[in-house]
Amino acid sequence: MGRSSKDKRDIYYRLAKEEGWRARSAFKLLQLDQEFNLFAGVNRAVDLCAAPGSWSQVLSRKLRDRKEKGDAEVKIVAVDLQAMAPLPGVTQIQGDITKISTAEEIIRHFEGQPADIVVCDGAPDVTGLHDVDEYIQAQLLLAALNITTHVLKRGGTFVAKIFRGKDVTLLYSQLKIFFSGVTCAKPRSSRNSSIDVDFNQLEGPNRVIVPFLACGDLSAYDSDRTYPLQLDDSKEYQYTPPTQPPIQPPYQQACHLRKNNLLSKEDAPSASNNNPDSAESS
Repeated sequence: MGRSSKDKRDIYYRLAKEEGWRARSAFKLLQLDQEFNLFAGVNRAVDLCAAPGSWSQVLSRKLRDRKEKGDAEVKIVAVDLQAMAPLPGVTQIQGDITKISTAEEIIRHFEGQPADIVVCDGAPDVTGLHDVDEYIQAQLLLAALNITTHVLKRGGTFVAKIFRGKDVTLLYSQLKIFFSGVTCAKPRSSRNSSIDVDFNQLEGPNRVIVPFLACGDLSAYDSDRTYPLQLDDSKEYQYTPPTQPPIQPPYQQACHLRKNNLLSKEDAPSASNNNPDSAESS
């Protein structure tokens, strides 16, 4: 298993490196924008749980390109507990999205004006226990929603990642309290889930049908398919390193020990998965 094996297994991971995105998740926001035209009239944007910065990259490229054509001034604020490498046109806040002080700092950067759009691609470290992961993800989303109610303008747009499971109807109902339109969408670049549950366990007047929409052209790459390394016969495959490896990864010490042959044989297998490329796969 060489370092090119992941490029073969995950086409969007490979394309992200080739096109200069920090993570494959950039394609999710791009495909959502194709479907919903998210950035029309947007001048102030917030990216919550932003690191390593792929969604901030999308915001920067989309909004700053429009600014260069003579539109109004664009302001983008990225928030995360972890440090993030700088991006052009993006103001970074290293803070906690559950604290009101973070919301106040965002508003200060916007000079008292509310945001036009808030996006959040945050997710917990998955345990593999789907019920647990779904619950923690829902709590993270509600924390993002809480700060969004402080910084988003009336009629603004909120985009966030969810784990679609048996409690999605509850999450949908909670979001409907704040937004007139709520849609559960799956970009083509998002991997398929293996769960098979009843998504609507409610009955009677409480029964809710959650709108679900697949985004992305059907001719786009399938995120769950394995592709050959050489897609174009006229162009030879060359390995491309990640655009921006994590600057303060939690596994930094393990990488240092491994590099200096200080890991024991028992520790080596568990550390073998801790390479900078792995952070770009989400």
